[in-house]
Amino acid sequence: MPWFRLMTLRLLLTFAGICILAGCSSTAAARATSVHNRPHSEVAALPRLSAPNRELTLQADEIVSVSHMELSQSASMDGPDPDDPFRESESLSLDLLIAEVQARNPSLAAVQAAWGAAAQKYPQAVALEDPIFQSMYAPQSFTSNSNVQSSYYLGIAQKIPWAGKRGLRGQQANWEASAASHDVGETSLRLAEASRVTFLDYYLNERLRELLDSNTRAAEEFRNIANSKYEANQVTQQDVLQADVELAQLEQRKIELDQEREIAVARLNTLLHRRPDHPLPPPPQTLPQVAELPSASELRDFAVEQRPELHALAARIQAEQTAVELACKEFYPDFEFMGRYDRFWTDKEQRGQVGMNVNVPLNRSRRHAAVQERQFQVQKMRSELDQATDNIRNEVQAAWSRVQGGVRTVRIYDTKILPTANDNLSAARAGYTAGTLDFLRLVEAQRETIALREKHQMAIAELHRRWAELQRAVGGAVSMPPDANAIVVPAETLAIPES
Repeated sequence: MPWFRLMTLRLLLTFAGICILAGCSSTAAARATSVHNRPHSEVAALPRLSAPNRELTLQADEIVSVSHMELSQSASMDGPDPDDPFRESESLSLDLLIAEVQARNPSLAAVQAAWGAAAQKYPQAVALEDPIFQSMYAPQSFTSNSNVQSSYYLGIAQKIPWAGKRGLRGQQANWEASAASHDVGETSLRLAEASRVTFLDYYLNERLRELLDSNTRAAEEFRNIANSKYEANQVTQQDVLQADVELAQLEQRKIELDQEREIAVARLNTLLHRRPDHPLPPPPQTLPQVAELPSASELRDFAVEQRPELHALAARIQAEQTAVELACKEFYPDFEFMGRYDRFWTDKEQRGQVGMNVNVPLNRSRRHAAVQERQFQVQKMRSELDQATDNIRNEVQAAWSRVQGGVRTVRIYDTKILPTANDNLSAARAGYTAGTLDFLRLVEAQRETIALREKHQMAIAELHRRWAELQRAVGGAVSMPPDANAIVVPAETLAIPES
């Protein structure tokens, strides 16, 4: 009947249009879906290096396009920080600084986003391919003057991989996500180290500025003494001029320290993702006191168990081993099941049909090569893991030795060098006042004391830098030895001793 044929054709066209529109609407819906609301598989624990239990929440509610102008305005970071965590702080806290850097720094946000992207590979890896809708019709059979029945067929087909392939793909995706999670930990460690080192530059600059102020007051006192003796015709004008030269050199040193302070502030603000000249509170007067440092062997073992870099390599090895198993599965065929209703057949009994397609894996040499490629890749990554383990042990041992050497260096300054230099300067000042010593010897004693005090403060900062390096090498917090308490020098002890 013509009306029946026309209705059937309309139904076919309507169904095809619905499929096309459904694809467009599903794409738009996917763009507006919140990333952190999508399912996320749990990452299995490593056999030797366990994966940490972390939860990742991305801050993007939807995927939107950003113009170049918007990126430029965002990157400029001009204006005050409305959430400044140091606004009410009297001094800059190192622990708070590290926490804020890890919360604000874009590099950590980037690896967290990479982890989130890797976590979304699991549902893609285990999902079946989309079913295929099949249709075909003979247009001339739907015309009003046609003498044959309306001819068309409708069908659907679904590909099913060999048993175990989807599970192995999911395991591989899980291991890659686990490795990405440990990349977050490694980046966090390096940010903590960078924060500590830059904080120490800021701290050392403040101590050197205090020392410079004390030395300037002492040099002014020396000049007053020289001027008084010159007016009394006890010395020549050269003593006064030499004192003026010393004061000018100290003023030039102040310019250098001011410049270094601006650089340290800019580095700290860059780590905090703020404009470089954002104001910061002054550093604390003392560095934190901590407990005893473990032995080098204990720290080496701790580092092998804790370093996120080794965890990430171990997870990637597991991913490659899973890829070997998956390559072995490629020797087995995949299936495609289908069913359709075919009105090209005249008899009704022949119209309903089911079928199956199977690929025949005849090219076995290609599959053997793929398995061997993956096996060699596993061997390569195992060697890289062994090399990384050796490097970390060496790194820990070297950092531990530097910390121990730093402790001994600071102790020598505290117990021998600085007391002797202070006594020498006091004796030189007394001798010049009494007229038994010339002004040049006093200036030389002052210069030597200034240089030694600066080296003392640099040795303190260097010790803590080595400690920060050791903490990053170990992969966690490390306590300082008791002798390091000697590095805590109050500001009042920086003054030149009185005669």
